[in-house]
Amino acid sequence: MYPKRMMSSRFALCCTLLALGVTGCATTKSPAPVSERTRPVQPAGTDKVEQAAPPAAPKVARPGYYIVKPGDTLIRIALDNGQNYRDIAAWSGLENPNLIEVGQELRVRPPETAAVTRPVNSPSVEVKPAVGAVAATVPVDGVRREPLGGKQPYSEKAWAQAQKPEAPLVVARVEPKPEAKPEQARSEPKAEVKTEVKAEAKPEPKTEARVDDAKAAGGNGTIEWGWPAAGKIIAGFNETSSKGVDLAGKPGDAVLAAAGGRVVYAGTGLRGYGKLVIVKHDNSYLSAYAHNQTLLVKEGQAVNKGQKIAELGDTDSDRPKLHFEIRRQGKPVDPGKYLPPR
Repeated sequence: MYPKRMMSSRFALCCTLLALGVTGCATTKSPAPVSERTRPVQPAGTDKVEQAAPPAAPKVARPGYYIVKPGDTLIRIALDNGQNYRDIAAWSGLENPNLIEVGQELRVRPPETAAVTRPVNSPSVEVKPAVGAVAATVPVDGVRREPLGGKQPYSEKAWAQAQKPEAPLVVARVEPKPEAKPEQARSEPKAEVKTEVKAEAKPEPKTEARVDDAKAAGGNGTIEWGWPAAGKIIAGFNETSSKGVDLAGKPGDAVLAAAGGRVVYAGTGLRGYGKLVIVKHDNSYLSAYAHNQTLLVKEGQAVNKGQKIAELGDTDSDRPKLHFEIRRQGKPVDPGKYLPPR
């Protein structure tokens, strides 16, 4: 009995498996989903690869101009070029002298005066008739461009008149006047007029103060320089670290103008100089007086050699002293070559 049940169970299992197999074969397999992983196609004209723009080439200043660099101030630029900062602001069209931008071009030399050109007028040519001839209007080039008779409307009378020969010209004869006889001419003595000729004094040409290479070694050109303070030298001139000389002193000591000139700056706008006075002496030279405690002059004021312009101090300095510079065309020079020996 048991073997029959087992056989029927196996038979039923086989039938079930066979039915499942037939059903699986009849079912259609759907393809596996495929995801597109390629980059989307960009429209034409937008497939350019963005690249960082190359750094702009640094500007090169034209002659007489200066390109503002990071950290520059107008006072520093004026000092380095031997100019008044107000002049540079005016030449460059700056409305606010305290506002300059990196890369801005400033004019540091006065603009040249434009030459006024005037048209050359050709001299007028005046044609005068010879003596005894009839004056006639003749063009300069000698070519007549209209008929002698002028322009007239056509008519039989005008045609007949044109056919007639021109009447001969009658020249009036001018009789010369008889000359006066010697007996009649009375010789009257004429008063002699003495004219004194005074030699005009020619103005002597003005010579600008300048230092030739031979004089620069131990001379001071045509400007008479004097010591700006009585203290001793505690730091000499050095083109790399010191652009002038440092003179020792006590707070309140007199600071004197080393030469006559005009104050072009008085203030604290230049870092490292404290309360500063700059005097311009001519088109070539200026002098600077730094670290003062009190300024006694104003911009635009004229000063004389030896005039007290400030009081010695220690502003922007580690000790009371006067830092003194002489600059020629904006370039620092050794004051020891210009100041008189003590």
